[in-house]
Amino acid sequence: MLRELRPALVMTAALTVITGLVYPLAVTGIAQGVLPHQANGSLIVRDGAVIGSGLVGQPFTGERYFHPRPSATTAPDPADPAKSVPAPYNAANSGGSNAGPTSKALVERIQGDAERLKAENPGVPVPADLVTTSGSGLDPDLSPAAADFQVPRVARARGLPEERVRRLVEAHTVPRLLGVLGEPTVNVLALNLALDAGAADR
Repeated sequence: MLRELRPALVMTAALTVITGLVYPLAVTGIAQGVLPHQANGSLIVRDGAVIGSGLVGQPFTGERYFHPRPSATTAPDPADPAKSVPAPYNAANSGGSNAGPTSKALVERIQGDAERLKAENPGVPVPADLVTTSGSGLDPDLSPAAADFQVPRVARARGLPEERVRRLVEAHTVPRLLGVLGEPTVNVLALNLALDAGAADR
């Protein structure tokens, strides 16, 4: 019986070491050597302090800033942990709303957001990503159209010519990978940091 068990125990121990120790350490070492910024969470540092990640959205709401797409993430209700409350861009509870096209609450929320945005920029079609949430609820990026839609409001709030703000959006637009993969995107946090740094004034 020991003769039959021995190979199984040896393989279990060997695979545990290989897949549970050697492989993770090798991948971590390669990542730290080749892509350390990405391996450490694409953290964004300002004045020596971490202010966010290029991979996780943040809830900008001021008129002077570009707003991200909506987020449906939640957190436990402090008053009743058995319930949840909205907590936009909660990285500890990534996920969508799971509400479908027949959800009255979803339809009303989208209609309300769309009407508000139409009032902000009359006569311009509202890009879909400004009223819909992503599957993770943490999307840090907007489409160039969604960023461009917000240019008049941001320019007005900051007292800047629209063309300067639009050039800043173009400078922060990341094209398709290799020219064919994915869609162009604009990272909201990076764009807002550039605004605060006065890049639009140059």
